[in-house]
Amino acid sequence: QVQLVESGGGLVQVGGSLRLSCAASGLTFSEHHMGWFRQAPGKEREFVSNINWRGDISYYADSVKGRFAISRDNAKNTVYLQMNSLRPEDTAVYFCHAKATWGPVERQFDYEYWGQGTQVTVSS
Repeated sequence: QVQLVESGGGLVQVGGSLRLSCAASGLTFSEHHMGWFRQAPGKEREFVSNINWRGDISYYADSVKGRFAISRDNAKNTVYLQMNSLRPEDTAVYFCHAKATWGPVERQFDYEYWGQGTQVTVSS
């Protein structure tokens, strides 16, 4: 079955960096567009970033533009999220999502698959 496994989360101080990874299995990774979402306590899951199957088109939420960078390695079936200049408001569980069809990128239920998430905590 399809599995998306996130890793790389942790505790970091304000201004620090983390690199999240999402390893995919059970699907043709190079034919799927990948997204990162996050969910803070008591809030709805929100869009963070998306990258197309080829890795040459990406989108970002306004709140992370200029600080986060998404990338993918189709040979390794892995998508990454480099997070720099982290802020307390970036604290959340970060989820990896996958979908086969291109289209609106910000709606989580447009994605067929998602992982269990990895916790990111930014302390001040």
